[in-house]
Amino acid sequence: MTPPVEVLEGFGVGGVRPVWLGGAWRAGSLALKPVDFAPESRWRSKVLAAVPESPDFRLARPVRAPDGTWSVRGWEASRLVAGEPDVRRQDDVLRAGAAFHEAIAHLARPAFLDRRDNPWSHGDRVAWQEAPFQGSPAALELLEPLVRARRPVDLPCQAVHGDLPGNVLFADGLPPAVIDWPVYWRPPSWAAAVAVADALCWYGAAPALAARWSHLPEWGQMLVRALIYRIVTHDVAQGAAGWTADQLAAHRPAIDVAVAYAGES
Repeated sequence: MTPPVEVLEGFGVGGVRPVWLGGAWRAGSLALKPVDFAPESRWRSKVLAAVPESPDFRLARPVRAPDGTWSVRGWEASRLVAGEPDVRRQDDVLRAGAAFHEAIAHLARPAFLDRRDNPWSHGDRVAWQEAPFQGSPAALELLEPLVRARRPVDLPCQAVHGDLPGNVLFADGLPPAVIDWPVYWRPPSWAAAVAVADALCWYGAAPALAARWSHLPEWGQMLVRALIYRIVTHDVAQGAAGWTADQLAAHRPAIDVAVAYAGES
């Protein structure tokens, strides 16, 4: 859906023709997208506006509406940041994520997390044994070794970015830019494990990527939970028909890696 004229005018870019970027609409110097969950959008905008500048990462700063709020007719806006995602640079993605998490480590747990309900939040709760799951046979087959390998962990949680690989942009001469932040309250090592799991399953990364980050706390258990999260989310969102032979084949080596690390801990 293209941003309505009222939205463009509300954010000060009236008369500009929006251009679809693949995850948001570009209008002048702004990126606009519909608000998915208003409490999360408001919380995230307020936080991102206050995060100090860093030499280690850039942010897509949110833009206020004329009335001081963070949305116009159900749309939110942020400043465009230079750069493009590069799935070959997963170590740089992880380093940017670590720096971002350090900068927001002081935040209190946002209350909206208890009310957010979508496939991703459900997958997260299942991964941490906070919700049951009855899924497709394909998903249950993938999950079986992960569930067997899962055990309790005791790690401090904080606000983290749950979808780093495609949401870190690179531009020559500039720090990586962190964008499109889905908020979770989990250990930072889990956020890193999600990025590694995504890279293994979707972007052709070698198991050596997991080895380079195996110093992170409870690494095997974080990888196990990261994969449970992604598998359950995909199953809830797509159903049994969403599992192609290629997708199943892509997950199995990553599951083997996670189970191996879980067995070492």
